[in-house]
Parts: sequence; structure tokens; C-alpha cells
Amino acid sequence: MIGADGEQLGVMTPEVAWQRAIEEGLDLVEVAPNATPPVCRIMDYGRYKYEIKKKSGKSKGHSASLKEVKLRPRTDEHDLDFKLRNARRFLMDGDKVKVTVMFRGREIVHTAHGRKQLEKVKEMLGALATVENPPRMEGRFLSMILVPNREAVVEARKADEAAAKAAALEEASLEGAKPELPENEQEASARAPAED
Repeated sequence: MIGADGEQLGVMTPEVAWQRAIEEGLDLVEVAPNATPPVCRIMDYGRYKYEIKKKSGKSKGHSASLKEVKLRPRTDEHDLDFKLRNARRFLMDGDKVKVTVMFRGREIVHTAHGRKQLEKVKEMLGALATVENPPRMEGRFLSMILVPNREAVVEARKADEAAAKAAALEEASLEGAKPELPENEQEASARAPAED
């Protein structure tokens, strides 16, 4: 039997242990049921469960996962833009991005094209990403790992929010300038029966 403040109270019958827990206004919790004799502790069980939940909640959080964007040495400009839009989104979410250039057949001879492609990716993502692992060959794949630059991500989010607000204001102002078509259609339909 262990007391509320951690002192050993010795071996006692379950009834006596239960009575002591009631006197202290706490719960009697069986800590080691397989021990001989079983070990019980006097504690506030609700608070104990809360502290365990709180500890497990602290360890949870956004862990940066590794996302991959695959390219070819001859990936065209538009396709590259499209793939980098995904890479940008991954970086904005706080994930690492592995950019891989895949070589097929005789393309492996021209790894310089793949390195140029990765340099272009680095240039297009700009300050949003920093290189964690520089480009290196792994068999027929040339890959590098990018991590988000925290300050640049915050600035990019602010810029995206400002652009979204500006677009919403512009759309609202354009809607106010247009004549409302349903009223005009109603006027036209009101005149049509009078002409008959």
C-alpha cells in the first residue's frame, strides 16, 4: 500500500486500505495487480487520468512528413509549374519535399540536365525552401530534399491572405456595378403580355 504523498504504508487488508482512502477523500487504485501481494495507491484518479492525457497531448503535433515530387530531365515548363504548385503547398503545410529527377535508359548519361532541372526548382521556389540535402545520385534517381523556411512561409501566407481579400473586394465591387439581370427580365416579361 502506497499513501497519497508516496510513503509506504505497508501490507494491509483491502477493507482497511479502502477505509483509509475514504478518510483522505481520495481513490484506491490498484497499481500492480500481478505483484504478490497486489500494490495499491491512494490518489485522485481523475487528476491522474487528466495528467496522463495532458502529457500525451504535448507530444502530439504536426510532424513534418516527407512528400515527393517526381520530375524527368525533359519536364516542360508548364508541367514543372504544375508540380511545383504542389511542392509549394507541401512547404506551406510545413512538410519536407523530396524533389526527384528520374532517368530512363540513355538519359542517365546526361545527369547535367537533371541537375539543371533541380537548380530551376530551387530558383522557382525561392526563399520558401532551403536545401536540407543537396542533389545526389541514388541509382537512376537524382534527388534533393527541401525544408520550409519558417519566416518565408509566414510571409507567403500573409501575401496569399491579402491577395484573397483583394480579389474578394474586387469581385464585390464588380458585382455592384453590373445591372441586375433578373429585374430587367421581369420588366421585359411584364411588358410582353401588354403587347398582345
